[in-house]
Amino acid sequence: DMVREFADKEVRPVARAWDEKEEFPVELVKKLGSLGMLGILFPESLGGAGLGYVEYVLAVEELAKADPSLALTVAAHNSLCTNHLYQYASEELKKEVLPKLASGAWLGAWALTESGSGSDAAGMKTTARRDPDSEAGWVLNGTKAFCTNAGVGQAAVVLARSGKEGTHDISAFYVRSEEH
Repeated sequence: DMVREFADKEVRPVARAWDEKEEFPVELVKKLGSLGMLGILFPESLGGAGLGYVEYVLAVEELAKADPSLALTVAAHNSLCTNHLYQYASEELKKEVLPKLASGAWLGAWALTESGSGSDAAGMKTTARRDPDSEAGWVLNGTKAFCTNAGVGQAAVVLARSGKEGTHDISAFYVRSEEH
């Protein structure tokens, strides 16, 4: 009910104008964060709302009724970026990054698609190689396209080939945006 009311009151009246102006609703997304919608699946100990997938799907559905692109922003943030970090990042990284993502202080991005392989991960050309001289220990080399939330996000999960070609040896990397 809370998400439906929010969508009807704050999203629906302005959604068409955002699309026509090609504007991203930064302040509205921050409000969604303060309502718990950007950390809906994550425990309260990490700044999340501590809810489950049923609540998550219902919230995304209500947002989509008012503005499908905003619903996609929330879904990609929660599922693709933040959930990957929640499931697989070190405890140290989780404690550092997840509260920022869950609160809406940061928005999460996802980078899989490439112009030559679409969303076919097996055809990915972006590579990752270990580099002890790099601060992160890895160097990524390649080009991504259609990266959800990339233009407005502060944190991203970037997929890259960390071994031989094929369906194996693809790794997900946390990348922090310096611009945002």
